[in-house]
Amino acid sequence: MSDMSRFGRVAVLMGGTSAERPVSLRSGDAVLKALQAKGVNAVGVDVQNDIAARLSADSFDMAFIALHGRGGEDGTIQGLLEWLDIPYTGSGVMASALGMDKWRTKLLWQAAGLPTPAAALLDADSDWADIMARMDGEAIVKPAHEGSSIGMFKATDAESLRNSYEQAAKLDGLVLAERWISGREYTIAVVNDQVLPPIQLKTTHAFYDYEAKYEANDTQYLLPCGLDEDKEAELKALSRKAFDVVGCEGWGRVDVMQDEQGQFWLLEVNTSPGMTDHSLVPMAARAVGMEFGDLVVSLLDGVKGH
Repeated sequence: MSDMSRFGRVAVLMGGTSAERPVSLRSGDAVLKALQAKGVNAVGVDVQNDIAARLSADSFDMAFIALHGRGGEDGTIQGLLEWLDIPYTGSGVMASALGMDKWRTKLLWQAAGLPTPAAALLDADSDWADIMARMDGEAIVKPAHEGSSIGMFKATDAESLRNSYEQAAKLDGLVLAERWISGREYTIAVVNDQVLPPIQLKTTHAFYDYEAKYEANDTQYLLPCGLDEDKEAELKALSRKAFDVVGCEGWGRVDVMQDEQGQFWLLEVNTSPGMTDHSLVPMAARAVGMEFGDLVVSLLDGVKGH
């Protein structure tokens, strides 16, 4: 038996029913192929509404969660796996639920004294002009529980704020407006207690939206990220603190803006990041000599209780 037998039979959970299903299928397929190429007894499982019965009826020793969005990244699948006593990759129930909720993650970071842009919850009766004034005239509107930049819009006046809210509210009952930060965007991966080199993201779009993430060919990923040694160390330390405050485990990714004065601002934490050919965690791992197959095996090795 190969050394990979230590993992037993591994379910690669992918697909799901969220708006991020297409991305998750791509992530899961990449993970499945890489694990199988390494000799792991991995089986792809397309997560549908019967997942509880399927996992109960089958025999799995571990689960690799390659799900994104609601139902897979929000603590629900994690809770099911806890009940079934199947060890799994990534964060637990609490951190997954918090990380999927941009508003509550922000409140947690604010309570811990960490820098994150000012924000306001929106509803149909919001004072659009007042909120735009509080956001210094530019805001980004976000559904609180979507990922991959789905449903995000930039607002530059009261009317566009209201229109953006109405579009985002079709996807989520909780919508926030966040002060727009002009400057550089970075993403920082954490893998098994190691903070990987930050990546600077450059896009021709207004922001790093769904198309820039998964479809565009002109998005630039700068690695090294362009910061001097001290600033990069500051960014990595802030990202690790943000990851830990939410209670994240195993692996994840923190997204950060740097304004024109050099100040860093925390945007969100991703507890089940993408693992596609455009994805950022594998890119950061390669920068420290860890190829994709080694990365996915290391994530299994980082699972508690296997």
